[in-house]
Amino acid sequence: MDNKSSDRRDFLKRAGMMGSMAMMAGLPHTAMAQSDVREETLAPQEQEPPKYHIKFGVCGVSHDHIYGMIGAVQRGGGELVAAWVGEPDKLAAFTRRYPNVKIAKTQEEIVEDPSLQLVLSSQIANERAPLGVKVMHHGKDFLSDKPGITTLEQLAEVRKTIAETKRIYAIMYSERLEVKAAVYAGQLIQQGAIGKVIQTINIAPHQIFQPHGGDNGGASRRPDWFWNDVQFGGILCDIGSHQVDQFLFYTGSTEAEVAESQIANVRHPDHPHFQDFGDMVLRGNKGFGYVRLDWFTPDGLGTWGDGRLFILGTNGYIEVRKYTNVAVAKQGNNLFIVDKDQARYIDCNNMPLPFGSEFVADIVNRTHNAQNQDQCLLAAELVIKAQKNAKLVKLQD
Repeated sequence: MDNKSSDRRDFLKRAGMMGSMAMMAGLPHTAMAQSDVREETLAPQEQEPPKYHIKFGVCGVSHDHIYGMIGAVQRGGGELVAAWVGEPDKLAAFTRRYPNVKIAKTQEEIVEDPSLQLVLSSQIANERAPLGVKVMHHGKDFLSDKPGITTLEQLAEVRKTIAETKRIYAIMYSERLEVKAAVYAGQLIQQGAIGKVIQTINIAPHQIFQPHGGDNGGASRRPDWFWNDVQFGGILCDIGSHQVDQFLFYTGSTEAEVAESQIANVRHPDHPHFQDFGDMVLRGNKGFGYVRLDWFTPDGLGTWGDGRLFILGTNGYIEVRKYTNVAVAKQGNNLFIVDKDQARYIDCNNMPLPFGSEFVADIVNRTHNAQNQDQCLLAAELVIKAQKNAKLVKLQD
């Protein structure tokens, strides 16, 4: 038995003992409910080999999310053959990781390369959409880091270009597409496990400097553009795009509006164009949503954020603890589900990630199974509007 499983079982045993003590003290019998929790681990599933092969390039690696994006496409059958990297420090790290990839001298070499079917980019956020438009006009599909679009003018141009070229403009909303527990939550919902979804609540704390490293962009000093809301899009547009994608996907909403949004700069007065807190209320044609975002994750957590997703259904609810099970186990991909019969904990770490293979298949077959194009752009539209119309709040010291 590994230490992580042992930690969870000890926690559940302690919860059961507390229930027994509560009954002895004369508290209601419901205090023992924790003892009914059932633990499960998804069985390992053999990943099917990729059905298709494509060649792709990278054009801009300003954010380290690019490594997760590359990994997803490679798992799906993509071959990385060329890259353009603008920043010298990023170039050094990239070439260490991919020593056999051709390094282009200009962006145009990637955009105009006739051998490439797909271009990936985590360029500075407000430069991604204009780059994607160029890529599509050169007959290639485009996968952007989030936020894929930062203004309504960019969004209109992207939609226009999609209509003209019939190319794919995808955005890597990795907090759903590349988190195993989030993928499994989607499967459970499709199976009707909690009935009709009524609301999603996303709590999305982030850490500005990550002493523990990783591919989330904070293991070294943040670049100047990180602090400029015009360049990074603002907190609601930037990290909020993950959460709004989840709201649309899990509720199935095809139309939605931002009922209210607010932003604040609480602890970073030396960066006046930065926001470290924001939240928004969403109203869709098939459900409701609430999102809270911040840059206040403390070092003691041990990872970059304690991301939580709560999905309320008519017959039950799901909670996903994506990156850690705080004070219980450092393991991520924890899913809790409660229905009319029981409460269950499910370890989702054996869940396969389908996005890469589905996305490569979409490029070959001109389909949209990995990501619905309309939903992708609606998420972008909502966060742009949330950011644009947000009330700027100043808290007193």
